[in-house]
Amino acid sequence: MPASSHISVTVGEDGAGERLDRFCSARFPEFSRTQVQALNAAGGVRVDERARPDSYTLSAGETVTIDPSLLPRPRAESAPAPQSLPVSVVFEDAAIVVVNKAPGVVVHPAHGNWDGTLVNALLGRGTALSSIGGDRPGVVHRLDKDTSGLIVLAKTDRAHRALSAAIKQHEFEKTYHAIVVGNVRTRTVSIDAPIARHPVQRQKMAVAKSGGRPARTDVFVVDTYFHFDYIRVTTQTGRTHQIRVHMAHVGNPLLGDAVYGGRKLRAGKGAGRATIERIVKQMTRHALHASRLSFAHPETGDRVTFTTALAPDMRFVLEAIYREDRAKEVWV
Repeated sequence: MPASSHISVTVGEDGAGERLDRFCSARFPEFSRTQVQALNAAGGVRVDERARPDSYTLSAGETVTIDPSLLPRPRAESAPAPQSLPVSVVFEDAAIVVVNKAPGVVVHPAHGNWDGTLVNALLGRGTALSSIGGDRPGVVHRLDKDTSGLIVLAKTDRAHRALSAAIKQHEFEKTYHAIVVGNVRTRTVSIDAPIARHPVQRQKMAVAKSGGRPARTDVFVVDTYFHFDYIRVTTQTGRTHQIRVHMAHVGNPLLGDAVYGGRKLRAGKGAGRATIERIVKQMTRHALHASRLSFAHPETGDRVTFTTALAPDMRFVLEAIYREDRAKEVWV
C-alpha cells in the first residue's frame, strides 16, 4: 500500500478477539462494515502487512492498515439520490455543513431506509458531500433516527479525514439535553461502563458484564420534578445508543424510549397517574436532543461552536412537566 494513502491503527487489549471487519468498521467510523468487507476483497486491508479474511480474529499488538483509495466505488444505481426534502442548515462553507436534524430523520441510506434521509436531502439542495463515505457520503458521526439536533457532515475528502481523526482522538465536544424518567440521585454523575451488543436482543446495546467497549457519560441535572429530571449530558465516547443505554442502566431511561424502558409509568406521590400517563404519551420518541457541537474546523484549525434550541416536541413536553409535575426549585 502506498504510504501516502494508508491509515493504520494498533490493536489494543479492548480490540483483541474481535473480527477484523467489525474492528475496522468500529475504529474507522467513516466506513460501514459492508464497505470494509469490499475494501478487504480489493486488497485494501492488511494485518501486519498480510491479507486476512473478514472473520480473522485479531490479537493485541497487531497493526491493521487500510487503504481507502482501493474502496470500490458504489454502483450508480445504489448511490444516494438527491431528493427535495426539508433540511435545516445551521452553517455551511466549502468544507463542512452543520445541520439541525429533525427527529424521525435517518442520517444516511441503509437497509430499510434507502431514501428520505438527511444525506438525500442535502444532495437534493445541491450540497456537495465527500466521497469517502461511499453509500453514506460526508457522514463522520451519526445521530439515532429519533434523536434531534446538531450534526456535521464533510463536504470534501480532506475535511472528512480531519473530522474523523478528531473524533477518534476525542477532540469533538458534544452536549445533549434529555428528559429522563425518575430522579437522578445526585446533581452530577459520571457513568463509566463498557457497552456491547445485547447478548440476546441483537438490535439493542447493553452495559457489558465483561469485555465491551469503554464508554463514559457525564450527567448534570438541570431541573428536577416529581417523576422526571431534565438533564444535560456530555459524552467522552460515542458508542451506539450510549446515552440511552447508560441512563437506563442507572434506572433513569430517557422519556419516550420504548427500547430501553422509557415508556414505563412510574406514578407515585404528587401528580396522579393520569397526569404521568398523559405526559408519557405526548413524548412519542426518546427525549434526546444534540444541543451543542464544538470542534476544530478541518481547514482553518480554529475552534467552532454551534448551539441550537430544543426541538419543539421536547420543549412542549418539558413545559407540560413544569406545569403539572413540579417538585422543587432548581438547585443552586
